Amino acid sequence: MKPIPFFRALCAALVLGLSLQAAWAGEGHDHGEAPAAPTGAASPRFAATSELFELVGVLNGQTLSLYLDRADDNSPAKGATLELALGENPVTVQAVGDGAFEATLPNPLPEGLLAVTATVVAGHDSDLLAGALDIHTSAHAPETRGQVSRTTLAAAVVAAIGAALALLALQRARRARAARTALVGGAA
Repeated sequence: MKPIPFFRALCAALVLGLSLQAAWAGEGHDHGEAPAAPTGAASPRFAATSELFELVGVLNGQTLSLYLDRADDNSPAKGATLELALGENPVTVQAVGDGAFEATLPNPLPEGLLAVTATVVAGHDSDLLAGALDIHTSAHAPETRGQVSRTTLAAAVVAAIGAALALLALQRARRARAARTALVGGAA
């Protein structure tokens, strides 16, 4: 067998590593066109869950939007009432739809981690939920699509280099085996 030069093995492994990246998701895993990358920092949010309910809150300025779902089927908690406290301060919330609530805060919230507690009553079910709202005005902006691509490319290059090294080790092992066979065959 003719030995493969290292550079060609490295190039082949690089191409293989980059082509494997597209196959990692598997068949039927196409999510269509990627959404546009966010241009700014994400709004502060919290999540609080229990066996019965899931509550998500999104802060946009001084408006807090709340979404309450049943944990078993992820459907909106219809006819539910919600009492909310941010830190030690109770917050008045108004229902704006099935499982949707809104609160207007009288003052901007201070920067830092703020405890969130919610009492939920929906029909015969009631529960106490707890979470934390992390508010940072200097928070890092989320990764953009270009940064994700660099991360993916870096992973593919590392995989390609690993594959090239494996090919090189295989080639050296074949040479060593061929040399041993020649020695043993020549001695017999």
